[in-house]
Amino acid sequence: MATTTRFAPSPTGYLHIGGLRTALFSYLWARKNSGKFLLRIEDTDLSRNSDNAMKAILEAFDWTGLDYDGEAIYQSQRFDLYKKYIDKLLKEGKAYKCYMSKEELDSLRKEQEAKKERPRYDGRYRDFTGTPPQGIEPVIRIKAPLDGRIKFVDGIKGDMDISANEVDDFIIARSSGVPTYNFVVAIDDALMGLTEVIRGDDHLSNTPKQIVVYNALSFDIPKFYHIPLINNPQGKKLSKRDGAMDVMEYKKEGYLPEALINFLVRLGWSHGDKEIFSMDELLEYFNPNNINKSASAYNPQKLDWLNIEYIKATSDDKMQELLKEFDCDISEQINKSLLLTVSKEKAKTLIDVASNINSLIIRPKEYNQKDMKKLINNESISILDEYIELIINKQPSTPDNYESITKPFLESKELKMPHLFKPLRVALLGVSQSPSVYDVMTILGTKEIDSRYKIFKKRAN
Repeated sequence: MATTTRFAPSPTGYLHIGGLRTALFSYLWARKNSGKFLLRIEDTDLSRNSDNAMKAILEAFDWTGLDYDGEAIYQSQRFDLYKKYIDKLLKEGKAYKCYMSKEELDSLRKEQEAKKERPRYDGRYRDFTGTPPQGIEPVIRIKAPLDGRIKFVDGIKGDMDISANEVDDFIIARSSGVPTYNFVVAIDDALMGLTEVIRGDDHLSNTPKQIVVYNALSFDIPKFYHIPLINNPQGKKLSKRDGAMDVMEYKKEGYLPEALINFLVRLGWSHGDKEIFSMDELLEYFNPNNINKSASAYNPQKLDWLNIEYIKATSDDKMQELLKEFDCDISEQINKSLLLTVSKEKAKTLIDVASNINSLIIRPKEYNQKDMKKLINNESISILDEYIELIINKQPSTPDNYESITKPFLESKELKMPHLFKPLRVALLGVSQSPSVYDVMTILGTKEIDSRYKIFKKRAN
């Protein structure tokens, strides 16, 4: 049977990185085995569903390139299907109507708490044949096994063995008729032909209940992998402040999807000492059996490092397109390749790259006042006048050209580089700190240098 996995988010909030990591692991395992990766939207909680959350989930999949097979399945469109299986279980005597009132339930819980017992349903309506009480809409409960063991193999945690009496006759349909989570998940996973279910280990306690449903309906049980959660650097639950934010916020903050994917796959999985993986390499090496049993720690510095590496490796054409989303258009610039190379230096995010570019290609509207007072005077203006005139006459076009012109000029004036370059940076960029002056001038070109210097002189006088 072909490997089939799924990702099943609820559209009640944004898709955070923990969810994306789960989707990624499921995606990689399906694609590695030439199988299917399916998307199911668990939107049965109609009161909490959000169109914006749904849109954000689909956008995140599109941005990260996790393409799924076929159409997304929406649980809210399958209520008739779920009812068919509820009716089947009722007819076969594997489920029953429970008329327990809220008062009865509260009283039972108080008794159990007083005896220091685990709160659970006591099965009082399991074999009920009397007259149903008036005014109570019943829930539907499944008949869980009363003895024996519930066993399954977890691909990460190993053999799991739970006493059947740990699972009570849980509700599979509320009094409103709306089916419950564990019931619909088991049905959908079976009907979608899932061979493996990869999900967070916060779902581990749901698995025995879902196995009860599988067995009651004679469905094949898939292989389970329960992934340890992601903690913050202090080992506590990851919060939005730590990085558990909407996946699309990472895009807005200038992270590349390849960097985020690489970062997430390394949270709980490794292959030797290798840190950077192409998608082809992930498909070759990934196996969910090798996922760590312990929780992983979110490391923002590692994400920044990966993003830097991917930014450096991004082609000029692709980078030019990416930067347009950050209000940075370099399509009309000369020496684009050098501009990008210079601007990628020390840039952690695309926002940094865009900021570095704009600081070069946008004429300064203001000049740093401390730099002006410290560096700009009659002597420095005189030196700049001669140097700019030399540049305009020689028309250099590469960093080497500028250097070959500049060195003799400095020697003839008995100047050190800072005596020329610091005032020059102020004149051209508004500040005394910048990338290599030779690179900056090559990026600007002599026409722009001349124009900026004339504007600067008017402001300096």
